[in-house]
Amino acid sequence: MEFITDSFLSALLLLTALDPDLLNIVSVSLRVSFSSTVIASLIGVPTGFFISITQFRGKRWVITGLNTLLALPTVVIGLFVYAFISRRGILGTLGLLYTQKAMVIGQVILIVPIIATFTISAISRIDTRYRKTAMTLGADRLQTALVLLREARFGIVSAVVGGFGRVISEIGISMMLGGNARGFTRTMTTAMALEYDKGEFVLAIALGLILMSISLGINVLLNHIQGRSPE
Repeated sequence: MEFITDSFLSALLLLTALDPDLLNIVSVSLRVSFSSTVIASLIGVPTGFFISITQFRGKRWVITGLNTLLALPTVVIGLFVYAFISRRGILGTLGLLYTQKAMVIGQVILIVPIIATFTISAISRIDTRYRKTAMTLGADRLQTALVLLREARFGIVSAVVGGFGRVISEIGISMMLGGNARGFTRTMTTAMALEYDKGEFVLAIALGLILMSISLGINVLLNHIQGRSPE
């Protein structure tokens, strides 16, 4: 117990001292997670919107497939991307393996289904009268789509924030595709795993406190957004 207490106090000192290694790890984590979330949002939101407002054959199967991908293990995604970008893969000449770009690719694959599914849910909850009224008033498809997006904006933002929360805490993809290289691809979760293997808990606890603070901030933001969402 004394060991844990000493490690916790040392972690607090590390945080207050703004340790350069600590700040670099947090910076890499935030940079990769923000990039992944932005790219995944540009793919997931339009995809979810298109699926929700369009009637086509096999729509239920597509939604079922997206729901299934929500449970896709990060290790599977890591193996899948690794097969393409490794030296023997078809994209091996690009030199993506063990870079932040590789981590972004894997994390985008991880959260696109999350953002798309939650976007579908947000659009589906909108009263159909909004769409009919807009069309009755002479709105074209683009204007009608903008009306729907405006009404579903809180749900869509929640989907994006939820996607960020998923990638900031994942470890499998970052470890397999980033390689945990110090100063380049070491994130908070991979650094915590490394420190655990070494039996050194000070940095791991400090990073854990930062990760929990970010998680708390995300949940507070989500609650605020959901509180403003119309019932």
